[in-house]
Amino acid sequence: MFKKLNILDEKEKILHQKSEEATFPLPQEYKDYIERAIQELTYSQIEEYEKKYDLRPGMGLAFPQIGIAKRIIIIVHEYTEGKFNNYVVVNPKIISYSDEMIAAEEGEGCLSVNREVEGHIKRYARVTVEGYDTEGNKIRIRAREELSIAFQHEIDHLDGILFYDRIDPNHPFYTEQEIRLI
Repeated sequence: MFKKLNILDEKEKILHQKSEEATFPLPQEYKDYIERAIQELTYSQIEEYEKKYDLRPGMGLAFPQIGIAKRIIIIVHEYTEGKFNNYVVVNPKIISYSDEMIAAEEGEGCLSVNREVEGHIKRYARVTVEGYDTEGNKIRIRAREELSIAFQHEIDHLDGILFYDRIDPNHPFYTEQEIRLI
């Protein structure tokens, strides 16, 4: 039985605060939320389920968005039509990144921001993220392009930063000459 998560709106204070490190073992409640988030993010990217369950398309979620101020992120990345990789990272840290910067041409969206926000966000084209899986094993993930953007977006949530906080008010849009738009 599918039950939608209660995703908080941008006005909630918890979304503007730094989250605490999670400790192991993770409570069963957290593991249940992770499973539900993976299901909901997957469904939100499949048109049939998106419509059936009235979901907003999204590929990532951070625990503060469901009201838990812990450093846990979930990303469901559709790497080819109908095929997904799931990433769950506890206490993620970006340990290295490329010199090259990119921006999502259409801008970024967020499941906690229920309005259109125009502007480009400069992100690293490639990042390496370290953290832990749900059992406390150390993991390392190399991400590029849209997946790199997703990791940076979700890790920002853990620091109380929403994507629009990174839009330069004096220069909200970039040209291809200034930055690679993807």
